[in-house]
Amino acid sequence: QVQLVESGGGLVQAGGSLRLSCRASGLTIGTMGWYRRAPGEQREVVALVERGGGTTYGDSVKGRFTISRDNGKSTVHLQMNSLEPKDTGVYYCYVKSTGSVVITKWGQGTQVTVSS
Repeated sequence: QVQLVESGGGLVQAGGSLRLSCRASGLTIGTMGWYRRAPGEQREVVALVERGGGTTYGDSVKGRFTISRDNGKSTVHLQMNSLEPKDTGVYYCYVKSTGSVVITKWGQGTQVTVSS
């Protein structure tokens, strides 16, 4: 059974920092990362990291957010610095497996609120 456990998030003032973590179990992980959905908006990619370390960032977070991965612990971290009110939203952990049968899984979401 595939499980994701998210942690982090919360309320922070503009300019502050938060760290999100997500631990996966039950699958061999290929891609891990985070998406977010702002109020009234569609879900968008925040940052993804491949098993080999390659990363992808959404344009709006480049230079402010850093994604990292611990393969041994099947965990991904998202360090969010210089937060802005526009970063407010629900952040969802995402994982995709490797292998011939691809499994994807979404976390339940964690709220990030940045006050001005």
